[in-house]
Amino acid sequence: MYPDTRSTIHGMRIFIAFLLGPALLSLWPASGEAATLPTLPQTLIDTTYSPPSGNTIVVNAGGNLQTAINNAVPGDTIVLQAGATFTGPFTLPNKAGSGWIYIRSSAYASLPPPGTRVSIADSVFMPKIVGTAAGGDAIETNAQAHNYRFVGIEIGPAVGQYISSLVDIGNGETSLAALPHDITFDRCYIHGDPIAGGRRGVAMNGPSIAVVESYVSDFKEVGADTQALWTYNSPGPLKIVNNYLEAAGENFMSGGSGPAITNLVPSDIEIRHNHFFKPLAWVGMTWSVKNLLEFKNGQRVLVEGNIFENNWAAAQSGFAVQVTPRNDNGTSPWEAVQDITIRLNKFINVGQGIAMLGKDNGGAGGTTLVLERVLIENNLILLQDIVSGDHRLMQIVNSAAFSGAGPNNLTVRHNTGLILSVGSGSPGATAMSEMFGVKADQFDFRDNLLSNGGYGFTGTGTNTGTATLNAYYTNYTFTQNAIIGGSGTYPANNFFPSNNAAIGFVDFAGGNYALTSASSLHNAASDGADVGANIALITAAISGASSLVAPRNLRVQ
Repeated sequence: MYPDTRSTIHGMRIFIAFLLGPALLSLWPASGEAATLPTLPQTLIDTTYSPPSGNTIVVNAGGNLQTAINNAVPGDTIVLQAGATFTGPFTLPNKAGSGWIYIRSSAYASLPPPGTRVSIADSVFMPKIVGTAAGGDAIETNAQAHNYRFVGIEIGPAVGQYISSLVDIGNGETSLAALPHDITFDRCYIHGDPIAGGRRGVAMNGPSIAVVESYVSDFKEVGADTQALWTYNSPGPLKIVNNYLEAAGENFMSGGSGPAITNLVPSDIEIRHNHFFKPLAWVGMTWSVKNLLEFKNGQRVLVEGNIFENNWAAAQSGFAVQVTPRNDNGTSPWEAVQDITIRLNKFINVGQGIAMLGKDNGGAGGTTLVLERVLIENNLILLQDIVSGDHRLMQIVNSAAFSGAGPNNLTVRHNTGLILSVGSGSPGATAMSEMFGVKADQFDFRDNLLSNGGYGFTGTGTNTGTATLNAYYTNYTFTQNAIIGGSGTYPANNFFPSNNAAIGFVDFAGGNYALTSASSLHNAASDGADVGANIALITAAISGASSLVAPRNLRVQ
């Protein structure tokens, strides 16, 4: 562990109870289920706002911010004049000592309090750190730089300029000891240029890097992947909590480039209470649109209480979330995606739901470890037609090119997934399966309430239901699921309501997808609860997560 890291190792059940109360603990698995469940993050970052008590260094408009950073010692606070612009790049040096250096706005008292997300409107109370096309980054780090916290700062490009990487934490270090660490962005507005775009907001390549209560937007580019937040060379932990995240490519991605440190897998990643969003004004534009969240290399990840809104088929096929191990450079066969928990999230207006890949295909990249231990639980997934697409709630595949394996130990339970519109696209599917060479092992699919679409739970070259399960899975459990409009031969103890009206939703037209007590699916799940997601728990988990500003959600016709 790095010195004086603000991280706390918690008992995971205590942590869960603290977050959502004892009701969630009742959903924890009983013994004897088919699949081994994922391990939750073992190290969590404490981002409590606790300003240091050392000297205060004031930098007004026209002052030298780099000199202030160089002269500050741990325990000092650098106060930047609100409304002033400071042109980077600014470098965070390594300093002796374990105290924090805070860099904050002079109008801190006018900002939302700790724990409350900022909006664009709050930028009037912020100083601005900018990058330029000539200088590149706005903020970068030296090796081993540590214990810096930016509070209430706007970070962006000079007007009209494209910046490839706005905030670069890490510089391709090849050893853990050299990485920068313990750096937090708190209530910051971080953005690309609205016209020129930008490739990346914050590269989180070090241990104990956090982005909290911030607004990160306008990262978009033609012909290249873009991210609001990204990591590839961090061992973790990472904290991404209560942010608005907007990017055309992947709003957050872990992996995507071979780690510079041998055997590194980003670990202990907390992603909670964020609003992942793509403006519908981008539909039909040339920005390279892919997905909202992607894991190519990562483990012990908690994705909880987020809103995933607006994703469509463009540069990819439109899945909102991709859980797909990839060795992009062909140089890091240790890359893995494992121990992933995705729960209590709401997916709104997405073309497709969640895609899982057992193993990289060994093609342009290289082999990886097999996808292992994934839990998808208590999510509400609402598919709607934005552009023509396939409309699959889930996809579970490995690769013909590699005759791959897995995914193994996959648990999908208590989700509600509805295909609300398909337009001119495919009528969709409950889940699409395709495993080559080696079947997926230990598969537990239960207590879900999902649309059939045109194909139900199906596979390439196999009939719907039991035939697909037998062809592509070993040691599987498929029980107490309700497939709306489903037909075909399925295992016993599943339900096939004829249409949405037959479910007994509280208010389908009004968007309340909880079940009434009169529903035939009430208390009919394998654990005695309602079939489908616990809508009340999801509503509580995402409360306040939306940052929707109506004009940004308008589609350009």
